[in-house]
Amino acid sequence: MPVVVLQSSPLLWTRVAAMLFACVAFSVAVHGAQVGHGTGDWCIFCWSFSFAGTLLVLLVELFGLQARVPVSWKNFPITFACYSSLLCLSASIIFPLYFLKGYPYSDQRRDYRIVSTVFSCLATVAYLSEVSISKARPGEVAGYMATAPGLLKVCETFVACVIFVFVSEPVSYDRHDALRWCLAVYCICFILSAAIIVLCVGECTGCLPFPFARFLSAYALLAVLMYLSATVIWPIFQFDSKHGGGSSQRPSWCRNTPGLCPWDKLVAVAVLTALNFVLYLADLVYSARLVFVTV
Repeated sequence: MPVVVLQSSPLLWTRVAAMLFACVAFSVAVHGAQVGHGTGDWCIFCWSFSFAGTLLVLLVELFGLQARVPVSWKNFPITFACYSSLLCLSASIIFPLYFLKGYPYSDQRRDYRIVSTVFSCLATVAYLSEVSISKARPGEVAGYMATAPGLLKVCETFVACVIFVFVSEPVSYDRHDALRWCLAVYCICFILSAAIIVLCVGECTGCLPFPFARFLSAYALLAVLMYLSATVIWPIFQFDSKHGGGSSQRPSWCRNTPGLCPWDKLVAVAVLTALNFVLYLADLVYSARLVFVTV
């Protein structure tokens, strides 16, 4: 099979830079940072997954295999880049929070952790640059995932995944039916947004028995209403002593907890719920007026 020589372009060099930065981040962490427990494993997964996926994208384009892969190449690279930027961003926040904050020693292990954090931040910037270069411009014919609503779907699913992590360890939704409703909101919207992404990347939107564009607008409206209710309900039943029996004051023992204590996670869920509400609201605005080509 003949090799297709890639032309030098900002997109190419941005992908190469992102791949190298992610590679350095997880290589240094594995080599000398000594981060053995689950949080460290998650950060290493973020970097290595981003590296491996970007390498795959570069190889497919290098050998001209876009037409042979079973996905829409208009949608897959930018979808992966957006997820990688969010994964590296989460690692850039979590890694220093758990492995540098309050670390009392100035030794080689700390130096390795600082290097991993720096290159994680650089990888985040590189992946965000790739998304910025690849996204659709006004009037440009592109895949749905290259448009603002498509990128918002990626952000919505990622935020929902972070919420799932926070509400499950420790379990914080089983004290009241209202909190279970919030969990149902997170699950339903996540499943539908993920299904839309899979349909677009898998080029299956034309198989639906209804117009895809109308479905997107109707779903965005439903998600906005559901997340609006969760944005109001979650803090009321978690921090109001009259309703959920929670406390609005941060416990003093949280200061000595590495990373986030349970109360911090409840606050994070409230903030992320409001963030997803804003994302779905923006999604509704874009979906209602955007004209795109279904691929």
